[in-house]
Amino acid sequence: MNRLARWARAEWGLVYVTVREPLVERRLRAVPMTFGAVALTAAVQIVQNQSWGYGFVQDVGGVRAEDPLWPALLRTPLSLFVPALDLPVWGALLQVLFVFGIAEICLGRLRTLVIAYTATLAGTLYARLGVWLGFDSLFGLPSSDARVVDTGPSAAVVGLAVFLGWRYGAYVTAGAVTAAMAVEVALKGNLAGKEHLAAIAAVAALITLSALRRRRRGPRTDSAPGPSLIPSTGPRHEPHQRRSRR
Repeated sequence: MNRLARWARAEWGLVYVTVREPLVERRLRAVPMTFGAVALTAAVQIVQNQSWGYGFVQDVGGVRAEDPLWPALLRTPLSLFVPALDLPVWGALLQVLFVFGIAEICLGRLRTLVIAYTATLAGTLYARLGVWLGFDSLFGLPSSDARVVDTGPSAAVVGLAVFLGWRYGAYVTAGAVTAAMAVEVALKGNLAGKEHLAAIAAVAALITLSALRRRRRGPRTDSAPGPSLIPSTGPRHEPHQRRSRR
């Protein structure tokens, strides 16, 4: 048990220390964007379940690979907050509350939004590429997937989880999330699973660019690893000095 506790502290201790103080001091005020995202997701769910609201939600936030590119790109930001109809809405709300909340405190609001939308956009664009490649290709999709309504926060959540894992040294967690998505694709080969891998690939590109830029700048005075590519807004709580894993 002690070994498991030590591993948990080494894996998630830095995130816990970073998140705990703002939540204790400011409570809900520490994550205003996250609660706004949860409220928006819940509101969209209520509207799209109304007889008069489904068409409206699809017009402003529904994305399909068969849609014209520019309208789909305009709908992509709101599509993140449109829960998938075939999944329980509480799952989407919990994902947004937990992962977005941690990211908002650890990364800042702007950086969280940039990563979330990068991951979501990567999934949206991959769906078009996959349908174009066709089902016979390793990275392709069946033509029927072009008509699938492609919405929800899952790609953004996966991307943020991987980025946070790298940023705060929770490499096992980041690897486990990636491995889980790969297993999903191997077992199901569905649109959602492949989009999650596309989101991870996009976030990995951000991580690589950030690491390269940080290396060119030379060593930093703070002890916590972190990217400098994506700007952050709002108060940011720097983590305490990280313990050695040796």
